[in-house]
Amino acid sequence: MNGYTVIWRFSIHPKARRQFESIYGPNGRWAVLFARSHGYRGTELLRSNTELHTYFTIDRWESEKAFEEFKKKFADDYAALDRECEGLTQSETKIGSFAPLD
Repeated sequence: MNGYTVIWRFSIHPKARRQFESIYGPNGRWAVLFARSHGYRGTELLRSNTELHTYFTIDRWESEKAFEEFKKKFADDYAALDRECEGLTQSETKIGSFAPLD
């Protein structure tokens, strides 16, 4: 099955909006890190129209296997960037991982 999507929900600190959007957007530091993997297909950043400090990221991968390989190969870089970004958010929740229906 082709395609694998991971969706996260973030509640950010109000004053962190610009920095959060810059780091988590489709050309941000997370996307740059993910792009080091051949299986990465892109990131979309969405902001809620009703909850202005709520965002969603949609990360697309070629397959679950590609995502798992990325996590193993770049675990240290992922953890370091995650630590750097902790101060931008009040909370983050993994909504889930999804695969397309045939």
